[in-house]
Parts: sequence; C-alpha cells; structure tokens
Amino acid sequence: MLMTNGLMIAAPRSGSGKTTVMLGLLRALTRRGIRVAPFKCGPDYIDPAFHKAATTGRESYNLDSWAMPGALLDDVFARGMAGAEMVIAEGSMGLFDGVALRGASGDGASADIAARFGLPVVLVIDVSGQSQSAGAVAMGFRDFQPGVKIAGVILGNVASERHKALAARGVERAGLQVFGALMRGSVPALPERHLGLVQAEETPELAQKLDALADAIVAQVDVETLLSAAGQVRQPARSNTIAIKPLGKRIALARDAAFSFVYPHVVAGWREAGAEVVPFSPLADEAPDSAADCCWLPGGYPELHAARLSGNKKFMEGLRGFAASQPVHGECGGYMVLGEALVDAAGISWPMAGLLPITTSFAQRKLHLGYRAVRMGDDALVRGHEFHYASVVSQGAAQSLGEASDANGAALGPAGVRVGNVTGTFFHAVANE
Repeated sequence: MLMTNGLMIAAPRSGSGKTTVMLGLLRALTRRGIRVAPFKCGPDYIDPAFHKAATTGRESYNLDSWAMPGALLDDVFARGMAGAEMVIAEGSMGLFDGVALRGASGDGASADIAARFGLPVVLVIDVSGQSQSAGAVAMGFRDFQPGVKIAGVILGNVASERHKALAARGVERAGLQVFGALMRGSVPALPERHLGLVQAEETPELAQKLDALADAIVAQVDVETLLSAAGQVRQPARSNTIAIKPLGKRIALARDAAFSFVYPHVVAGWREAGAEVVPFSPLADEAPDSAADCCWLPGGYPELHAARLSGNKKFMEGLRGFAASQPVHGECGGYMVLGEALVDAAGISWPMAGLLPITTSFAQRKLHLGYRAVRMGDDALVRGHEFHYASVVSQGAAQSLGEASDANGAALGPAGVRVGNVTGTFFHAVANE
C-alpha cells in the first residue's frame, strides 16, 4: 500500500491567509511533480475549485464532520487520496470553530478532520498588530485539544524584518517551528465578490496567478522543512457510501458560471450508484436532456446573470417541458430560477421558469448562513447548509419540502416548496443521515 503523508493548513480565524498558503503550496508541489490530494474542511464550493486548478485537475473533496456521518467521511477521504503522495487539507474559519451541538460525526470544526485522519496542522497566524504575542496564540492552539498536533507556524501580514524576528521569537519560545513569514503586500491577491473569491472558472489568467502565488510561497516559506513535518495519514477503506441518493439513472445537471455549486462527493456518489450525469449550460441556452430521468439545478450566481437566463427561451421552455413529466430540483440559485421572478441587485424583476410560486430578490441583501438539518416528508434527515444573500419576497400556496432546524436544534419552520414534479430550497444538501 502506498504510504501517504499529510498536513492541514489552518488558522486562528477567517481572513488569516489560509487559502493563499494552500493554493501557493499546492501549485508549488504540483510543479515539482508531487501528486497532491487537496481537501477542504466544511461547506465550501469556491475554494475546492481553486484547489483543483492549482493541482491541474485533481478533484478537491469537502470533509464536514457536522454534516457527514463517519462512514461517509472515511469514504470521501479514501476516494480523494487514492494514488496521492501527499494530502493537504484546508481548514475553515478558526481551527477549533464548530457549532454547539454535535452533528453526524462531530461539531464541524476543522480540528475534527485533523484528529480523525492524523493531519498535523500548519497554523497561519496573521501577526498584524502583534509580535511576540503570536507565541501565546500558537501555544494556546498547541495545547487546546489533545489529539490535534500543531506542526508549526507560518507568519502572515508581516510588516518588516524586525517584526518578523520578534514574532518568530515568540513562536519559538512556545516550542514551535516557524516555517516562514509572508511579508505584507508580497503575495498576489485573487479577486473577490459577495460569496467569497470570484470563481476559478471566471478568474482571468488563473494559471499565471497560481504560479505567482507558488513563487511567493517558495520564496518566503521553507517548503522542505514544512513537508518534513507532515505525518502519515490514516487510510480508511472505501465503502462506496452514497451521500445523496440519485433521483434517477440519468441526471441532467446544470453546470456553468451561474450553476456551479455542486459538491464533488455528491456527483461521485451518483456515478458510483450507477447514474449517468449529463451536464448542460443554461447560460448557453441549453435545455436539460429530454432522455434524462431527472434534472438538478445547483446553486451559483443566477442573480448576476438574471437578464440572460430570463431571455434564454430554449433553456426555459426545455425546463418547463421536462418538468411536466420528470422530477426537477433546485438548490439555492437553482431554486431562484425555478420561481416566477428574480429581482437583481438593481431592483429589476426578471421572469424565471414559473415552476414554483416564489419570487426571490437580491436587491435588498440579507445574509442567511449556517448549518441546516431538514426532516423531509418521507422522514429522511438531510444535513447541509445555507449561504446566500437573496430572500423569498413573495410565495404562493405550496407544499413544503420539509421542516428545517439549525445547528443548535432550533426549529426554523418549513424549508423549500414542492409543486408537482418540481422541488426547490435555499438549502444545500451535503449528506443523508
């Protein structure tokens, strides 16, 4: 059996530079011919697409202990690391940030994943506004949870060589290695929008940007010492656990810049269950394959393309015709397009498919964020999350898809709607339980 080493790139909080380090390191190792398996902790669609680009095509799978049962976590990890020489997982938020109540197999913290698979943690500390105190931060993280090993630290947002020396002294006093320091303004930035980074497929000259990130990491981080701190990862066996059961044997899947938020582990599970996935592009005015058994419209950015989608007659008419006889489901952005109208950021209302009695609006933004557990009509429990700024501003009579609760178990009321063959919800499904 191939022995694989691994690391996790994590931080005390969001905005510390995890993704910068992750992408630069993935690209640098890939350029050296190392087969690297990337992963992302927690619910996130955008970062894994950049991981895939940085490794020139290696799928990056999400690992989420709140939403995924243990058997599924093990299966996704085994699938993702197959044939790899190195595993690198990117944490989310702060390393120990989870929710109050345990979910399917943990509280959703990145630390759950580090402990489960034996991934030593490289802690990225933004040292702006501090120096030796970075050592106290590192020491606290080192001792906070038994079973989670802090391998060392990368200093970020460093103002000067003097600042670097003082912060490094503090970390070394805590008994931890400093793998490198990223000087302020020395690392290229990627463009952002309201849900995070602009999507990888929409970022111009992405390959050059990733190479520039790799160059910055190699210049300022001792990559060889960092790699020597990697640990041998736990290698679970494959069990072919299916996260979300496929709705049919031939699935028409919307896939373009407006509909890109679909989890790789979900699609891989469909294929392993024997389903054929047939992509189509609503932005290119393509209709779902009429020979498919079902149609899935994932989330994405339809609010940025509302005028174009509204005018794409082949897509809209094909979708309506498909829904007359076959199941159609929309998640988040897909849900919005299935409605009667979508109000964009400028307040313009654009007609949509009219298959669900809802109107959604992006004009008055309100953040909806958090884990969700939805008890479906057939009593199945589906775990996932919401992350969107649009809201339902009007809704006609319709059957709800299920009853939702948040990560603390508090009831949130009905989730989504169902009309005939068509269902939709703002909720992104991660796994059945």
